[in-house]
Amino acid sequence: MGDVLDKIMQHADEIRAGAAEGESLMRLSDTTAKQLRDSGVIRMLQPKEYGGLEAHPREAAETTMAIAALDGAAGWVAGIVGVHPWELTFFDPKAQEEVWGQNNDMWMASPYAPMGIAVPVEGGYILNGRWSFSSGTDHCGWIMIGAAVGDKDGKRTGKVLHVLLPRSDYEIDQDSWNVIGLRGTGSKDLIVKDAFLPEHRTLDSEIVMSGNGWRHAGRDETLYRFPFSCIFPLGITSALIGMTEGALACYIAVQKERVQVTGVPIREDPYVLFAISEAAAEISAARVSLLETVDRFWDKTDRGEEVGFEERAIGRRTQIAAAWRAVRAMDEVFARAGGAAVHVKTPMQRFWRDAHVGLTHAIHVPGTIYHSAALTQLGGDPQGPFRAMI
Repeated sequence: MGDVLDKIMQHADEIRAGAAEGESLMRLSDTTAKQLRDSGVIRMLQPKEYGGLEAHPREAAETTMAIAALDGAAGWVAGIVGVHPWELTFFDPKAQEEVWGQNNDMWMASPYAPMGIAVPVEGGYILNGRWSFSSGTDHCGWIMIGAAVGDKDGKRTGKVLHVLLPRSDYEIDQDSWNVIGLRGTGSKDLIVKDAFLPEHRTLDSEIVMSGNGWRHAGRDETLYRFPFSCIFPLGITSALIGMTEGALACYIAVQKERVQVTGVPIREDPYVLFAISEAAAEISAARVSLLETVDRFWDKTDRGEEVGFEERAIGRRTQIAAAWRAVRAMDEVFARAGGAAVHVKTPMQRFWRDAHVGLTHAIHVPGTIYHSAALTQLGGDPQGPFRAMI
């Protein structure tokens, strides 16, 4: 699967240069989107029967990190949009054919949050709602979004679906994305009005989140038996770590020739040298800890063993801690970068903004996950919201 990364790196300078254009457009440039599409990065977790690579999640994560180190927004889109083919594998074959039948490179945007209501009708549902934070949505022909099932009066019943809609069935609010970081992701709002949703384009969210998607779909490949609570956050956190690696690389490149106001070259300042090494070590540790969890879960899944709740909770704790660890390390070098780093023309400030905005994603909130991981290790049994996304 290294050829995907090779294709990305062949266009590294163009992707890096395109980041500023993406910020201005508030979406990925058409050129950057095409380079991602042509590389096959979005097909890394896609089934082989539809042109996918069925790659090891580690390879997908490392590729996302490399992209994000060039352009944080491009890495973010690759990480988020790249997980949707994995889940589409669990949908009705008719839905898969609708999305991929004519184009194996069809992209799907999200989000999974049930921001809209699906009211049952004959043959399916009528869907209405507004969804925020649909990353990469301008370059996608379908969406895979969360929807609460409503009763005949539209009142939520408690059941949540993941549903598929083609581009003709929703509107993108082009004025809904004007933010301080990850501007190039184009994570805009989606509006759905009275769209008919056939039953075959729906999937009970609990089937996926419980780790039973592969059973539901009759698949036995290791990739599709892999825990949802590990693979879903993986692309997001990988992108975040890649951004901090990009920021560190920018910092080091500038510091090589920088002379402080005291006349002392940076490379002769022992305090700055210490800060560089400490930050580099912390970002590296964040990367390694994230990937180690993926490797361990993969090996266990491949042996036909279940990854239990405690392991998954600790894995999520590790993933969240990796994100915070990498961003804190990036902050240490940014604070020592000098005034030049704050100029909009320098890429370091964009990596810094993108990473901080990426850290606000719900998947990086430590509260309930840290609670559940510790409680489980102490012999407790977390319930309700403390089991969510684990």
